[in-house]
Amino acid sequence: MEYTIQKLGQLAGISTRTLRYYDEIGLLKPARINSSGYRIYSSAEVDRLQQILFYRELGVNLDSIKEIMTSEAFDKVTALKEHREKLLEKRAQLDLLIDNVDKSIQQTERGITMTDKEKFKGFKQKLVDDNEKKYGEEIREKYGEDAVNKSNAKLKGMTQAQFEEVSNLEQQVLNSLKDAMQTGDPAGELAQKTADMHRQWLSFYWDKYSKEAHAGLAEMYVADERFTAYYDKIQPGAAEFLRDAILIYAKN
Repeated sequence: MEYTIQKLGQLAGISTRTLRYYDEIGLLKPARINSSGYRIYSSAEVDRLQQILFYRELGVNLDSIKEIMTSEAFDKVTALKEHREKLLEKRAQLDLLIDNVDKSIQQTERGITMTDKEKFKGFKQKLVDDNEKKYGEEIREKYGEDAVNKSNAKLKGMTQAQFEEVSNLEQQVLNSLKDAMQTGDPAGELAQKTADMHRQWLSFYWDKYSKEAHAGLAEMYVADERFTAYYDKIQPGAAEFLRDAILIYAKN
């Protein structure tokens, strides 16, 4: 079975512009170009596109998808099994949220009592799962299984008030970091206030705070591009500035 670019786009539910871009970056080349100059895709390209869309659904960026799929170690069957596991995890997250919505509807329509813990169960589980997916391997290697498991348990056990407080505090850290960067001084009062707020935020997750662990995490913010990107969305260099402020804070 062969498809023109338009037919393949309709089949996959994506635009022809996207398919052309995949061709341009070498992620998905057509099987051939026909005499009229149209891109023609075969079953092999259909299978490859399916893999690309699986990875996209899981939040993997295009550069990483290309690196994975062009690797000599890439195996389609293994990849499909991994996709299945990740999708099952995602379904479990959605099931929790759906259950949360159902109970909220019942509470409103039938007067059924829903505890504060139940209201936020799905959101907290999703936060745990997202963190595990993004950073689980690194933080488990750095801090150990027990510390990470305790942190996850602490998060899932938060009350509604605690969950709202930690969410607000995270945003306050980012806002304060942005203001502190304007001073250009990681040892300054505002930067040190930001570092202290960051400690307070961590204390919601950590079983026990230590200056050494705080400093180690700060170094990871600069060493790991995913952490860096999270803070540098405020302003380029934010992760490095926060690292410097925390290192000074930890010494004092």
